[in-house]
Amino acid sequence: DLQPLPPPEKSKEDILLFFKLYNPEKEVLCFVGRLFVKALGKPSDILRKLTEMAGFTPDEEIELYEEIKFEPNVMCEHIDKKLTFRASQLEDGDIVCFQKSPKADSGTQVRYPDIPSFLEYVHNRQVVHFRSLEKPKDDEFCLELSKLHTYDDVVERVARQLGLDDPAKIRLTSHNCYSQQPKPQPIRYQGVEHLLDMLVHYNQTSDILYYEVLDIPLPELQFLKTLKVAFHHATKEEVVIHSIRLPKNSTIADVIIDLKTKVDLSSPTAELRVLEVFYHKIYKIFPLHEKIENINDQYWTLRAEEVPEEEKNPSQHDRLIHVYHFTKDPLQNQVLHFHINDSIYL
Repeated sequence: DLQPLPPPEKSKEDILLFFKLYNPEKEVLCFVGRLFVKALGKPSDILRKLTEMAGFTPDEEIELYEEIKFEPNVMCEHIDKKLTFRASQLEDGDIVCFQKSPKADSGTQVRYPDIPSFLEYVHNRQVVHFRSLEKPKDDEFCLELSKLHTYDDVVERVARQLGLDDPAKIRLTSHNCYSQQPKPQPIRYQGVEHLLDMLVHYNQTSDILYYEVLDIPLPELQFLKTLKVAFHHATKEEVVIHSIRLPKNSTIADVIIDLKTKVDLSSPTAELRVLEVFYHKIYKIFPLHEKIENINDQYWTLRAEEVPEEEKNPSQHDRLIHVYHFTKDPLQNQVLHFHINDSIYL
């Protein structure tokens, strides 16, 4: 009648316990009621009441666990039904979880057969939003994973989602929580132990990972260096970006040899050079013997071009002078740039 009721009378020997029921098939743990029990009593004394709470038959065997804590780690211990509640260190307000005793010959396959394994699953459950590295703003799909999943577990699940036969062709990149962009460097093959290591960025945890599908397995790719080289034709304004993939111990000379097979030259004897450019400024002309392993094309532009004939064969009257360059782009604030390596023959 919506009238307040006094709580039941409670003696010093009574303790109040709350009970949760776990269903392994449905993977559901829910509150089913509370009971006052005698501290010196035993769980076996209340089994009939628990089966009634759960809707089980009176002869159903059940297992009991104490849910001690959930953070920072799960603590859930089995309760011996033959010991008293006091001997099991159960006190007022404690939570007791129970379930049907698992049967080995039941034939039913469940992911989490008991309460401790289910609580561990809930504690480590992580929904991850996967985005294609080519479209870093849009979620492609989501997967429910565990923070304890290994590197191989994660790429296997991603490959399965994409219908890919070889998980080794998946390369993942972590999310920068501050810039809201992919990190510059992808995750190395088996370079982290668990999913949680992929998601942590300094003191923050993300739920975003970027993926790309490679044409060769990542373990093989890691022994190669891929450079994006912008080729400027001697007589055409069009700039074509070429991906050069070579062993890491290759040199700039090897890059030029590979590039010559992909571009149209003004003449068969034309010589190429590779330069390092940043904001329209030439910072370096690479010597042919320089190793490509440490060359960074993430922020710098690698430019390849033919060496002009007048530079290769200057006359005695030619002089090499440095020139100033400026950009007309208003976003660049009309700043004059001094290009120490840019030059012109007069």
